[in-house]
Order: sequence, then structure tokens, then C-alpha cells
Amino acid sequence: MPEPSIPAVVAVPPLPTTPGQTFDILLTPIVPESQVRRYGRHVPVNSDYKPFEVKKGPLDCSEELAPVAGWEPITHPEGALFFYHPYKVCLPPAPSTWLYSSHTPESFHRCQCSRPRTTVKIDKAVEKAYEEAHNANIPLDPFVELGLEFMVEDGEEMWGYYFVDHERRVIFWRHIELFPNKRVLPEDIVVTLKEIVMHAHAENITSETCLAPFAPNEVASMLELVNHLKGASFPDARELLLIIFSDSTNKEREHSVWIAARFMRLFCNAKFVNFCGQPGARLDVDQSLYGEHETRSKKDHSSIWVDETIVQPRWKDFINRLTTEWNGYTIFSTVMLAVDISFLAVPAVATQTPAIVLAYLSSLCALGSLMVSLILAGQVNDSRRGSAADVASFMVGMSESILGLESLALMLSLPFALLIWGMAFFAGALSTLVFRTSGIVALSIASPIWFAVFILATWPVLAANDIHISNLRIWIIKQVLPQAAGPIISHV
Repeated sequence: MPEPSIPAVVAVPPLPTTPGQTFDILLTPIVPESQVRRYGRHVPVNSDYKPFEVKKGPLDCSEELAPVAGWEPITHPEGALFFYHPYKVCLPPAPSTWLYSSHTPESFHRCQCSRPRTTVKIDKAVEKAYEEAHNANIPLDPFVELGLEFMVEDGEEMWGYYFVDHERRVIFWRHIELFPNKRVLPEDIVVTLKEIVMHAHAENITSETCLAPFAPNEVASMLELVNHLKGASFPDARELLLIIFSDSTNKEREHSVWIAARFMRLFCNAKFVNFCGQPGARLDVDQSLYGEHETRSKKDHSSIWVDETIVQPRWKDFINRLTTEWNGYTIFSTVMLAVDISFLAVPAVATQTPAIVLAYLSSLCALGSLMVSLILAGQVNDSRRGSAADVASFMVGMSESILGLESLALMLSLPFALLIWGMAFFAGALSTLVFRTSGIVALSIASPIWFAVFILATWPVLAANDIHISNLRIWIIKQVLPQAAGPIISHV
């Protein structure tokens, strides 16, 4: 597992405070997955223009984030600033622990001679967290880490905290992902991660119900990236140079640690939601753990929405396929609209009121198909390609409507349905014009062709619903002679 590179750690003496100065430290347990609000801080940056004189001498900006009382400012590979302190609690059993605080008070951004008030509060929160663990008889191993998060709820300051156990790996990978610095990436972690990714890749290739939360091309890219963690060499595109990636294992390389932690968190989370290792574990992506899948196994949405969980690879494929289809419907709708307008301009149509009405209906349906296609395509590109949580929230909202998830199927099929109705109305308008204005010779030729086209057009629809022409004879016999179609019983 990613282990901290431990320097010499000394006991920290009690922190001095101003006489009469007391702090009411309120601790609340949190989990790093959702309650460490690193990506939701939105700390504003001062945009005022101020001239700055660069003095003679070496350029040094270290004073901007100078350490305060043992706190070391560290930059995450993504760019976030947090603070690190190797801390040893003066309580038995006095485990050597590390503290990471992602709180960024203004007092940390300038070097001061005296300990800032905020720093004292943080140290008091650390002491209280370890003291409460000791009072609750909770043993802390030497490699247990403490994470702190400054929180303000309803105007009240509090400190969110959590302990990370490197041995049991409780709320582990998300913590490592948030704080990958000053850690060594063990070789066995990289080997384990490679085995997991290889298994997911093989399952994607050989199974249509793979549980991996990534598409095959994504897993292939992940496997290539994991291989680089162990070191690799290959020629460039022109085979002129040999590109070498050095081995990142057993070294302090925060970027490599972050990569391993991110991948491990995602795969471990997939195992967790699929009850891996439990008697009722989900073994394929279509399997419902709560017995709801059988009632809608033939619905399209069941393959992307199982147990109120989005199957992300299938959802992406589903949305890409829908977008392609909607783009085609816009072309067909535009052509259909142009045909309807041209049909209304024919002089012979001016005296055929039924044909005009049907042409109007066809034009409205084609226009509706065009508008709905554009609206749905815009919505998909804006909000339906987000995270699995966003998509799941959308699906839950749709499932709570009057028609349930059937409303989603109806909404997504509107462009196709309106286009089909537009074609049907145009066929009716054209048939009305042909049969009401043509002579006997024209009708004798057009009628069989019209009937043949109708049969051929309805054939795919009937076949899709398991209705075949070969079964027509049996159906007629059952309707006309029901007794003859039944079993023959002889009486002796």
C-alpha cells in the first residue's frame, strides 16, 4: 500500500495560548469521499492590479507559503494546496501518525513570528481527536493517519475528522487520492492493480455483461498507463528514438501514487456496490440484487439502469447511438417537410380537401420531429454526458413520474414516432390524391403496387413483434374453424 516516507518525528509539546484564551473545538466524523470539499471551495482570487517591484538578487517566492509551526505546505498533483504535519501524540500508546489538513486559512499564506490563531485551533483539534480515540479505547497503529477538514454549518465552526487505517484500508484509497504526496508506491500495489485491470480487460473482451465500470477502450488505456508505472520502453512513431519510462515503484512520486490510488478507488468502489465476496454478489451487469430485473428484462432501459445504478459504459454507448439516430432524423424530417410543402404546391391538390388536411398533418409531424430531435440532442450534449451520479439522479427523477421509466422511453422515441406519423399522413395524402383523381387504368396499375408496398413496409414491423406470414394460415384456421385447430379425440 502507499506508505508515508517517515522522517524523524519528535513529540510536540503542548501549545502555548494567550492567558484567558480558550477554544471550543467541535469535532464531527466525516468521510473523505463526499465531505472533504476540496473541489467545492471556490476561493476567490484578488484580481486587482498592483505593481510589484522585483528587487535585485535571487528570485525567491518561498516566503509566500512559509511553514508555520511545523506545518508544511504541499501542492497536490492536480494543483490543490494542503498542509502536512508529522505528529506524535503525547498519549499512550503514542502512535506515530501523520496529519493532513486541506484547510487553507489566510494565516497560512504569510509567514508570522508567532503562531497564528487558526494554527492553534488546528493543533487543538488534532489533540482532541487523538484524546477522544484514546478515551474510547480505540488502539491506533503506527501508520494510522488523521485527516482534518474545516467546516462551517449554520454559522458554527467545526472540524471534520477521520482516521485512515493502512492495514485494514478503511476509507483508504480516496484519502490516498486526496493526499498522495510524501508516499512511497509499493511494487505489490502496482502488481495488484495491473491484475485487476487485466481481468477487467479480459472480461470486456469475452463477456457482454462485464462488471467493469469502464468501456473496453478505456480499460485498454488504463492498462497501458499502469504498465508505465512499472517502467517501460518503446520506440517512437518513426522508430528513431527509444522512449523510456522509469520505474515508479518504491519511490516518492506523488503523480504515480495518485494514478494508482484513483484507479484502485474506482475498481474497489465497483466491487463494493456489487457486493463482491458476499453470498448475493452480482456476477453480471444485468443481474438485479433485489429481484426487480425480471419484470422489465426486455426493456431497453433495464440494460443501463439496474437496481437504480447506472451502467456507465452502456449508458455512454446508448447516448452516442441516440445522438447518431437523432442526427439522421433531423435530415429525414427536413426532407419530409420539403416534400410536404412541394406536394401542397401541386395544382391538382388544391381541390382535394382530405389530401390537403393529411399533408398539413404530415408537415406538422415532420416539424415536430425536427424540433424534438434538436432539443433532445442539445440536452444530451449539455447534461446527460456527466458523471454516473448525475445520470442516476436524472433516472431517479424520471422513475418517479406518472409513467415511471416508460416516460423516458416515450420521450426518447418521439423523433422517430413523429417522423413515422408524418410519413403515414403523407402516404394517406398521396393515396387520396391517386385514388380520387386517377382513371381506371391508372388505378388498376397503382392499386396492386400500393398494396405490395404496404405489405413490404409492414413486414419488418410484424417480424419485430414475432408475427410471421407463415403463421397466417394457422391463425385463419383457428379463427374460422376453432374445433378443427384443436386436438382430435377419438371415442371408442
